[in-house]
Amino acid sequence: MSHITLDGYIDTTPETDTGTTVRFDLIHSPDHLDPTDPDAPEQLYACTTEPTAAAELVLHQAKPGDLLRVTGTLTEPDTPGTPPHLHVHTIDILDVPQLTTVSGTVLERYSNYVVVFDADRNEVPVFTTAGQWVGEAATPEGIGHLIRAFEDTNHP
Repeated sequence: MSHITLDGYIDTTPETDTGTTVRFDLIHSPDHLDPTDPDAPEQLYACTTEPTAAAELVLHQAKPGDLLRVTGTLTEPDTPGTPPHLHVHTIDILDVPQLTTVSGTVLERYSNYVVVFDADRNEVPVFTTAGQWVGEAATPEGIGHLIRAFEDTNHP
């Protein structure tokens, strides 16, 4: 176990099943690489937090795509292929994605991805910030699954 501080984007909607422990995934891009490069290696962390202030902040104020600074205790996974676990002690929201509205359409950034919300459609087109087509989620709830499938097939 080691104590770390890192910046990363929320990848999943924070949720709780106990009322005290909040779970969410965080994507961290190494500082020495260009975070706008779609091929830059990123690390996914499975995060939990219990301190009341941190849990309340991430559960009620943070949302996918927000840039956070988290401090906590890192535990390497027991099973290969699973993300390391980060037990978060403190959380600060550093930045929130800017929403851009174009003729009733909203563009929103999630880490290295841009999604297009249109009030007249359920489907949500998704692109990388470099403009590469990722696919179209059938509903907004499917965006995370679409991005993970894209990353599974397009990253070594």
